[in-house]
Amino acid sequence: MLDNLPRGTICIEDIEMGMTRYLQKVVTDEDIQKFSEVSTDRNPVHLDEDYAQETMFQGRIAHGMLTAGLISAVIGEQLPGHGTIYMSQSLKFLAPVRPGDLVLAEVEVTGIEIDKRRVKLDCRCVVEGKKVLVGEATVLAPSRKFD
Repeated sequence: MLDNLPRGTICIEDIEMGMTRYLQKVVTDEDIQKFSEVSTDRNPVHLDEDYAQETMFQGRIAHGMLTAGLISAVIGEQLPGHGTIYMSQSLKFLAPVRPGDLVLAEVEVTGIEIDKRRVKLDCRCVVEGKKVLVGEATVLAPSRKFD
């Protein structure tokens, strides 16, 4: 038995279909700047308001992968939580996220393979009731049993 699992981690043995977890975060100018530095993605649509005004978005937008990172945070911190390993992730970006937007990132269990410790999750991000990102993740969940 593994007794050192972090508080809040949900083991494969305890995951149920339909289980959901979420977080909410306001995406700030500082978040966009930091993501640009870490990722080295300095596309001016994210950083330069004058440039971005001339694009189809008519203003700056957050990096799509910054928004997707909120999904990763829900998975890695809540469902299943610490010790979870990503196997795959699909993403479809439906609308831009702008500086100052409050993003709701949510995951929902849609499939469980206990013997393989695999969990399939429906993933979505929403701003003001509108989906801005949808996708699906498959993860390897922690277990109370040794491999």
